[in-house]
Amino acid sequence: MNAYDKNAAGVVIPDAQLLADEAEWSSFGDTVHYVDPPKIFRHGEGSWMIDTAGTRFLDLQMWYSAVNFGYGNKRLNDTLKNQIDVLPQVASQYLHQTRIELAKTIAVDAQQKFGVKGRVHFNVGGAQAVEDSLKLVRNYTGGKSLMFAFEGGYHGRTLGASSITSSYRYRRRFGHFGERAMFVPFPYPFRRPKGMTPEEYSDACVRQFARLFETEYNGVWDPKVNQAEYAAFYVEPIQGTGGYVLPPMNFFKDLKKVLDQYGILMVVDEIQMGFWRTGKLWSIEHFGVTPDIIVFGKALTNGLNPLSGLWAREEMINPTIFPPGSTHSTFNSNPLGTALGLEVIKMGYELDYETSVPKKGAHFLEGLRDLQKRHKEIGDVDGLGLAMRAEICTDDGFTPNKALLDKMVDIGLAGDLEHNGKKIGLVLDVGGWYKNVITFAPSLDITHEEIDLAIALLDQLLTKAKKAM
Repeated sequence: MNAYDKNAAGVVIPDAQLLADEAEWSSFGDTVHYVDPPKIFRHGEGSWMIDTAGTRFLDLQMWYSAVNFGYGNKRLNDTLKNQIDVLPQVASQYLHQTRIELAKTIAVDAQQKFGVKGRVHFNVGGAQAVEDSLKLVRNYTGGKSLMFAFEGGYHGRTLGASSITSSYRYRRRFGHFGERAMFVPFPYPFRRPKGMTPEEYSDACVRQFARLFETEYNGVWDPKVNQAEYAAFYVEPIQGTGGYVLPPMNFFKDLKKVLDQYGILMVVDEIQMGFWRTGKLWSIEHFGVTPDIIVFGKALTNGLNPLSGLWAREEMINPTIFPPGSTHSTFNSNPLGTALGLEVIKMGYELDYETSVPKKGAHFLEGLRDLQKRHKEIGDVDGLGLAMRAEICTDDGFTPNKALLDKMVDIGLAGDLEHNGKKIGLVLDVGGWYKNVITFAPSLDITHEEIDLAIALLDQLLTKAKKAM
């Protein structure tokens, strides 16, 4: 046992007992067990997680990009502690200062960037904010309930969010989804059709989508009244669970022209890519388009207290059209969360992540590309800022190799890698359409030395995993 084993009451419960209690008393439906038995961690600091034995694990996924600013970030932890002593709770029908400050900060920032006035609306989790956006869209479009979304897209597992998430696996056991989205091809450069450049593939995807509006018999457009059956298109600028797929930079501009032509709203899901993950507050900023709605969550509070929300254009969300009570959650705009969110945005601009993240991302990508030269099983490497991908394949460099990646995850979480004569572990996340992609989301404060260590550990991990196959 180490110093991190005690709970708040000072009681030490061994891993074996915790796992036995988990197996008997906990629902497995609210989590995902990537390894068997599930890994138990006791402490986190910076880019590192520490287990019961005291083994250190370099975390390259940071709680699905919810902990962008590192475990135990002192500035953010102190903000939380200070808020606890000032106003830790207040019912959401009442106002408090940091709720208003945070809403204004996000809205003013968006107005400066996009030239559009808007307002901010809060909830507690990413999927809940997606649900709120669906109500907002339905309300604004006169009750239209059909949406477009992308193949490979992920927006959550509540009922509404599942209906716009392309994986049938998340819907299969829960009945018929009559308002399931129409899923449209997303330009996946590595797996594009042969003979096409990534830009040509992007153009082809846009043309295929635009064809839906050519005549009334293509299925979604009534030219007699110039009205679409569908209300909005839900997009992730970079696909998250889908494998950190980065489309060609012209894609969203071309898509937005079609959406504007036919009156389709663009709802941008920034839950995983927001808060400087790509080097911008919002990843959509890289693509030169103005969204109608932005949905956010995760790293807004660095994972310390649940808070999510959305920004929307004034004409969609002003109190006349979207009045009090349109949505509600007991804990939305909670003061612990809004104090943290406000400090996150202040800190992000003060520390200039817009400069540091691209530099660190370039360093990391260079290391991954060097690794790719030494391991033909790495079929693709790509990224934007500190959102990166490595697609694990068979030795032909293209056929998906889920088994090899699963073995890598197992070895990484076993903590049996070595560095400077000590045992060390590696925390990876698995994504992608074929579950063969390492999706890298390290701390934005990761050091260049830690990036070099990550590449060395990945080299060691790949070598071990291939030998074990």
